[in-house]
Amino acid sequence: MHIFKGHFYFFLLILLFPVLELFAQEEAKENKLSFSADAKFRFEQDWNSRKSDGTFRDDRFRMRIRMRAGLVYTPNDWASFGLRLRTGYAAKQQDPNLTIGDGYREFESVPFGMDKLYFKVRLKSIDGWLGRNTFPFEKQNELFWSDHVAIDGVYLNSEHELDTEWIDNIAYSGGIFTMLNSYGTFDDDSFIGIVQVTTYHLNKRLRLFPTFYIFNDMPDIPDGNESARFDYKIIHLGAKALIFDQPKISLGIDIYQNLQNYSGIQVIPDELKNQKSGIVFNALFGSLAKKGDMAFGVDLNYLERYAAVDFIAQNDWVRWDYSNQGSRDGRLTNYKGISLMAGYRVSKMVQVKARYFTVEQLIPYGPSLENGNRIRLDFDFSFF
Repeated sequence: MHIFKGHFYFFLLILLFPVLELFAQEEAKENKLSFSADAKFRFEQDWNSRKSDGTFRDDRFRMRIRMRAGLVYTPNDWASFGLRLRTGYAAKQQDPNLTIGDGYREFESVPFGMDKLYFKVRLKSIDGWLGRNTFPFEKQNELFWSDHVAIDGVYLNSEHELDTEWIDNIAYSGGIFTMLNSYGTFDDDSFIGIVQVTTYHLNKRLRLFPTFYIFNDMPDIPDGNESARFDYKIIHLGAKALIFDQPKISLGIDIYQNLQNYSGIQVIPDELKNQKSGIVFNALFGSLAKKGDMAFGVDLNYLERYAAVDFIAQNDWVRWDYSNQGSRDGRLTNYKGISLMAGYRVSKMVQVKARYFTVEQLIPYGPSLENGNRIRLDFDFSFF
């Protein structure tokens, strides 16, 4: 009974979506106001998840839900303002999904947060934004940076067509983003600097996007429970190629290398100090662009401990987190694994995806290697 009461507001929001769409359409005629919303319903099973002490976590089945709704106001052809609300706990940045029947009770509010609030401008070939937004740089998966981890700061991008034999287009992107402001000097803050160059080749069938990341003064444990802070300097070489049009087949690869020297960081165990490399390979067959489309995909992942910031990466593959250290965020590096995906586009509004994950740790944190298996079924609804 409590489950139905707790989710009454979700279903009421779904019923209100058509009314909100009509309102947005009327406003758009004069004020250029657009509204968007989506929802996800997930069924998820975990099993055979071993802990570092050799014991096993209980097998777990969950039903989950995610809702998002946003507005964009475009007063003219060079400026826009955007915001978006989503479900999810503020202390769990990687995961906006809520487990049905858990986490909030009968008399508590459903947790919502704002993951977008920005001012955006575009002048000829240059565009940029200031505020809070989703990750704006080229990427082809969430294994380095979760889609749900928003970013605060300033972003600039400039794209140009080139009349050359080898390069169709080139784009330059960069930004400075704050993770934690200590109100001291800039060098004392936890900030991220990102520079990326994206080039398109062979009639845009091949895309290359080398990227350099500086993570300054990042905590070893998120949410204020750190025992130390240190830096990451990561080079990312990414590439994606469209091999065939019919049937559509694409291949991608990501290579990561952290250049930072951790030899003097005492809180990092010796066996982890050189764990700074990663490689991800993905293949996608088909697409989910229109009704009746099917897609099948595979991701192969090898990501050492400091090849990425583990509480910024995705937390979909396995049940590892920092709950023993007072944080709800996941710790998704130091593992190898495989993901298999099958999807079907039911209609313009609805798609279904099934994914299977199996994971094993690279370097143990105790007497045993952690591992895990997960399968999930997603029903995705896009309302506008």
